[in-house]
Amino acid sequence: MAEDILAGKKIVLGVSGSIAAYKAAEIIRLCRKAGAEVKVVMTRGACEFITPLTLQTLSGSPVAMDLLDADEESAMGHITLARWADWVLIAPASANTMARIVQGRTEDLLSALCLATEAPIALAPAMNNKMWTHKATQQNLAVLSGRGNYILGPASGEQACGEEGEGRLLEPEQIIALLSQLMVPKRLVGNRVVVTAGPTHEPIDPVRYIGNRSSGKMGFELACAAVEAGAEVILITGPVHLTTPSAVCRIDVETAQQMYDAVMDISDADIVIGCAAVADYRPAEYQDKKIKKADSECSSLALIKNHDILAAVSQRKEQPFVVGFAAETDNLAEYAKDKMKAKNLDMVAANLIGKDMVFGSDMNALQVFWSEGEQTMATAFKSHLARELMTLIIERYDAKNSIKNT
Repeated sequence: MAEDILAGKKIVLGVSGSIAAYKAAEIIRLCRKAGAEVKVVMTRGACEFITPLTLQTLSGSPVAMDLLDADEESAMGHITLARWADWVLIAPASANTMARIVQGRTEDLLSALCLATEAPIALAPAMNNKMWTHKATQQNLAVLSGRGNYILGPASGEQACGEEGEGRLLEPEQIIALLSQLMVPKRLVGNRVVVTAGPTHEPIDPVRYIGNRSSGKMGFELACAAVEAGAEVILITGPVHLTTPSAVCRIDVETAQQMYDAVMDISDADIVIGCAAVADYRPAEYQDKKIKKADSECSSLALIKNHDILAAVSQRKEQPFVVGFAAETDNLAEYAKDKMKAKNLDMVAANLIGKDMVFGSDMNALQVFWSEGEQTMATAFKSHLARELMTLIIERYDAKNSIKNT
């Protein structure tokens, strides 16, 4: 897969000061093996761990290090590199380098390059586990992701300092695999994709509602992945506090009925991805005044079923490719397959929830099922999972259409 996707790509590899800098040599080798052209930018800290000559020899190009190098700057070196790159990959990305990019500082060539480039940027963090979990680093991570940068890893395990925990640089093979997934070809050009995201709120009275803990993050990441694949994307979302992804048409709703109406109004979708956590029930009656606490020890609330959005979409005469989500506390495979069959879905992506897997996390893991098979997607950032899942959706969508056309 990497050989097909990376072939001909121009990659600037940024190497920052970390003991994991030695892995940059293997990253370069794998990129070049896959047919990519690589130019290396090193920070001064990186040069303490691996020599520029090593990376120059492996990449076949001079290594750039100094922002104020007279020879380089006479040709606007950082601008030249910024315009040359199809992708900027920073591996390892130290806590210091991440902070510099967040702050927009240009004290070294690598941070200046990141500010000047219009190419997508992927960062593979590497640092001590305490540095990784520090609030400052996590806030920087959120800012970087919010600006559209891609975060690859880190991994968890034994570290150079002798401690155990999260913060290890991903192995070069993993980095290249994830980078390849980010470069998914624009295979959905001309297709319309509808994604639902977030929770729904079913009002009880002017103050209270029935809701759930869905953050909407996975649905928003799937919308981003569909845009990257070239699709026209309509994102129908319940109440969330997330920024609208670039090039996405966003429709905000509150209740399950409103989400149902919004989805059913779109009759020409090619793919519908139901990632929203839609309330199964709503109050039978809405009270227009706040319900007062009763003197009795218990009270009851009559509920009625909401429309099943995906089941309704699957019953259309011109049925789109329909993907559902299933969040379960147990019997994941059994319940997910039952849901797929009952609603006539083309695919269902299932994840476990409970004590250690909670709504709102930036991480998730999925087990994906379709009629002919299944695939497990290991725990990763939702941005990575969304692109891996979108690749699979595209493959199954193409397979279904090829059968239709034979």
